[in-house]
Amino acid sequence: MIKFYPLLLALALASCAHKGAGRAAETAAAGETVAAVHVPDFQADSAYRFVDEQVAFGPRVPNTPAHKACGDFLAATLKRFGAQVYVQQMTLTAYNGTKLDCRNIIGSYKPAARKRVLLFAHWDSRPYADNDSDPKEQRKPIDGADDGASGVGVLLEMARLMDKQAPDVGVDILFTDAEDYGVPSFSSQRDDDNSWCLGTQFWARNPHTPNYHAQYGILLDMVGAKNATFYKEYTSQAQAPSLVEKIWDTARNLGYGNFFIDADGGSIVDDHLYVISGRGIPCVDIINYAPDNKRGFADYWHTHADNMQIISRETLKAVGQTLLNVIYKER
Repeated sequence: MIKFYPLLLALALASCAHKGAGRAAETAAAGETVAAVHVPDFQADSAYRFVDEQVAFGPRVPNTPAHKACGDFLAATLKRFGAQVYVQQMTLTAYNGTKLDCRNIIGSYKPAARKRVLLFAHWDSRPYADNDSDPKEQRKPIDGADDGASGVGVLLEMARLMDKQAPDVGVDILFTDAEDYGVPSFSSQRDDDNSWCLGTQFWARNPHTPNYHAQYGILLDMVGAKNATFYKEYTSQAQAPSLVEKIWDTARNLGYGNFFIDADGGSIVDDHLYVISGRGIPCVDIINYAPDNKRGFADYWHTHADNMQIISRETLKAVGQTLLNVIYKER
């Protein structure tokens, strides 16, 4: 994950896309019989293994063997779980001019369905621990267990379940690359929001299918840490207010209100901004937000403490089960 702004700072991008996202399933008319929906049971142990498998490759930094091996694993796993897989090979340019060999990896379920939902997370990890307290450690890459791998792990578990029982709507799972290769804090170069989310910027200009559109998108970023708290992110509320309420209401009704906090969060520069502005798809960013931390995120953010020791099955379960209930109740 990248940068946080206080709530009162409105992002210019927030006005670029269509306002709001309607509820995909309208409330049934009085007296109308609504068929019961079977929602799969999200398996936290399975999601945890998917996170661990990614971390075991090593830091997933573009141009490294670990990055290539993990990308192969993700594409093969989506295919094994019955998705129609698209791989976007691309060469991206980092803030410092480095050419990055990257891949966006997409798995589609019910690719012919017109009504679609986009679920996405970045699969790369930060090449720098630039928030680490030890300056000698700041130029080394991080494991990114939460910042990257957790969102991917949740979505892989959802893919496994969708292979067994497909939802009524089409679902596209998008793993974006080079999200976390932005300007580091130790650089003398001016930070630029557009130095982040490079893979998503590419996808927004070049979607995996022509004229791609979805009813809405849900971004997962840092969704696996112990005691995580997900506040209602500013741009998400501006662009998809009814979807924000649906997700947070669903979580509360499932007993996960201690994770999904019914309060405003800050503005986050993240992948969802480019999906909103580039594709006109209203999106919600589910991200661990720490209002009492001056950076807006937990102390492990962009440090070597972002490893498997902070990953919680309980948090993965809260996020995954909430999303399954939202998706499987779409009509």
